[in-house]
Amino acid sequence: MTKTAAVILAAGKGKRMHSRRPKVLHLLAGKPLVRYVVDAAQKAGVSQVVLVIGHGGEEVKAALGEGFDYAWQREQLGTGHAVMQAMDALAPDVEQVVVLSGDVPLLTGTTIQALLDEFVKTAAKGAVLTACLADPTGYGRIIRHDGNLVERIVEHGDASPEELAIQEINSGIYCFDRAVLAECLQFLKPDNVQGEYYLTDVVQVMRSRDLPVVAYRVQDSREIMGINNRVQLAEAESIMRQQINTRLMLAGVTMLDPVTTYIEAGVEVGPDTVIHPFTILRGKTRIGRGCTIGPQVNMLDTVVGDEVEIRYTVTEEAQIGDQAKIGPFAYLRPGTVLGRGVKVGDFVEIKKSMIDEGSKVPHLTYIGDAVIGKSVNVGAGTITCNYDGKAKHQTVIEDGAFIGSNSNLVAPIKIGANAYVAAGSTLTADVPAESLAVARERQRNIPDWHNKRRAGQD
Repeated sequence: MTKTAAVILAAGKGKRMHSRRPKVLHLLAGKPLVRYVVDAAQKAGVSQVVLVIGHGGEEVKAALGEGFDYAWQREQLGTGHAVMQAMDALAPDVEQVVVLSGDVPLLTGTTIQALLDEFVKTAAKGAVLTACLADPTGYGRIIRHDGNLVERIVEHGDASPEELAIQEINSGIYCFDRAVLAECLQFLKPDNVQGEYYLTDVVQVMRSRDLPVVAYRVQDSREIMGINNRVQLAEAESIMRQQINTRLMLAGVTMLDPVTTYIEAGVEVGPDTVIHPFTILRGKTRIGRGCTIGPQVNMLDTVVGDEVEIRYTVTEEAQIGDQAKIGPFAYLRPGTVLGRGVKVGDFVEIKKSMIDEGSKVPHLTYIGDAVIGKSVNVGAGTITCNYDGKAKHQTVIEDGAFIGSNSNLVAPIKIGANAYVAAGSTLTADVPAESLAVARERQRNIPDWHNKRRAGQD
């Protein structure tokens, strides 16, 4: 089987982004631009991925990690020069090279595979991915001859009036025979205003040697959209969001208003879940079947079970069990683990705590560094006082306990099973199982205080 390598150009500075971050690391639906290109290449079945890096190269390597080969382009001398740097990194058994741009995130693996298939089917030595645009201004034009053979690629500034009328453009994505590419790269010269080596010139070199180069036209021109500035990034974000939402809806998810629903690429949502407007689902969030999410829910890296209801809530790195009810206005911070049927109500904040099946924290409460058992009721205004100024301490509340409203539990502390804490208590010691803890001043009523006070003012 013929081995194919993907060479991904990711060395550009991206000056028009006006950013310290390398352009290919800007996020689209929660993933770096270049990550989409890598994923598409792998879906197309390439045996090797070589990334050409330069500006911010160490950041790119850190973001993508191991499993890929990297080639450095120390000077930004054009696309042809970038590919030259990658040639020595190719595995010995690679016979075909597909050249991709790291800032073209909407390209699919299906399209890359179709380009490779056309390359093989026609026995060509080179193939160019093209598209037809209603307004091709600024793009190089594809000059064909004899069907789908490419005669040359003419840059917009060099095109004649007749050539400017051509709507088929060069996407900057190619497939080459490795040996032919290596030979033709030697003939590139920086004979242009920019003083750069253009990869497009390889096509002209090949044609001068009577080596066939074919064109394959992509069906959806949005796939070859490059990201050069923040406006184009926003346009791609809109396209990607529509694609993600459409995929989920076709899989059985209801969205009452897809336009105001933001879901990142790594999110999974089960069928029969209903998503209300102004919901944001990010990172590796996974939502089960039959849930109701929103309105105005913001979730990051959160795992949600089945038949869960969440409204007006923010969650980060939390786990929520089946049939739980969360919100409105709850905040689940990292390390929160909620069991089946748990209720977390309005203005409740939970951090690094486990709450077991059937327990309720209905409102106005802070739970931090706690382990709460089954069927516990935590009254309004309860605070776990977990921080002594130097270290965090744990609160343990066992099954069936009842915590009265406006209680302060000073950790480390343990409330035993089926124990009761009287409202308004501040506890600093453990409470035995099935006991009642009262830690507050005894009420004292002063008769006729109002009249005596007024008399004293006269």
